[in-house]
Amino acid sequence: MSRTFEDSVAVREATPLLVGLIGPSGSGKTFSALRLATGIQRVSGGDIYMIDTEARRGLHYAEDFRFRHVPFGAPFSPLDYLEAIAHCVRKGAKTIIVDSMSHEHEGPGGVLEMHEAALTRMAGNDYSKRAKMTMLAWAEPKQQRRRMINSIIQMEANFIFCFRAKEKLKMERGKEPEKLGFMPQAGEEFVYEMVLKCLLMPGSKGVPTWDSDMPGERLMIKLPRQFESLFSTGPQLTEDVGAKLAEWAAGAPQAAPPDVVDLITRYQAGEDVRAEVKAAWRQLSKAERDRWTAAVEASKPTSEASRPVAGEPTNTEAPEPGSRG
Repeated sequence: MSRTFEDSVAVREATPLLVGLIGPSGSGKTFSALRLATGIQRVSGGDIYMIDTEARRGLHYAEDFRFRHVPFGAPFSPLDYLEAIAHCVRKGAKTIIVDSMSHEHEGPGGVLEMHEAALTRMAGNDYSKRAKMTMLAWAEPKQQRRRMINSIIQMEANFIFCFRAKEKLKMERGKEPEKLGFMPQAGEEFVYEMVLKCLLMPGSKGVPTWDSDMPGERLMIKLPRQFESLFSTGPQLTEDVGAKLAEWAAGAPQAAPPDVVDLITRYQAGEDVRAEVKAAWRQLSKAERDRWTAAVEASKPTSEASRPVAGEPTNTEAPEPGSRG
């Protein structure tokens, strides 16, 4: 059994933004998220929604920004997060802030607690058995997280995820602990899905750090090539930065379709415009297609106009001009 495939010229299409803000308390994550979202809204439109796991602290900024507030308490399983996000999308949200995403990993009912509960069901307090069942107990939490991730990346909305961060150490037997720096309290597989990852250090006031000597911080920072010029001067995360991110996410600018009247005029003057018409055919309205087709038919000799054109195109293809005698 053979499969068929289609190919086309690669064109950058619209894609949702997934921005991760990583930082400890006092680094400016929430305020920066709202500034970015406000800028994204300028381009994408729609409402801004904030899913707030931080005891309604998002409301501290209600007088500074316009947004819809969604309080979110425990349990914090991946599917609970997914339902909160789906609620926002159903309501028409175009930009969604999740503050904080860290509860999905280590909050009540989050992935770590789900694993511990599954392990206890499987092995109780038998520590020998618990050691053997540890990997199996990850099955349900990881499956839920993967479902959440796969669902989010298919949604037509922009996301800003705030991740708590704390300083971590790498421990190896017989070696001195290695400082890794500030790292997000989150599942790595989710953090890696971010299009842009900004590390906000304590007291940074929303200015990301893009270079670090700490191995863990270097691993978490992500500044793709397409955004390097935007952050080359080390700006704060502002409304203007959000708008620029949204402009990129909107995809490559679409070229305006040619003027059909101009094409017809040039064709009637003897110019070969068939390649231009074919390239633009899918962008033309039905009325414009009909006008072009009528012009082609009118240009044919009477003997040809009365019979079908060989290789008559489908309704998605530009008709070939007939012989012009």
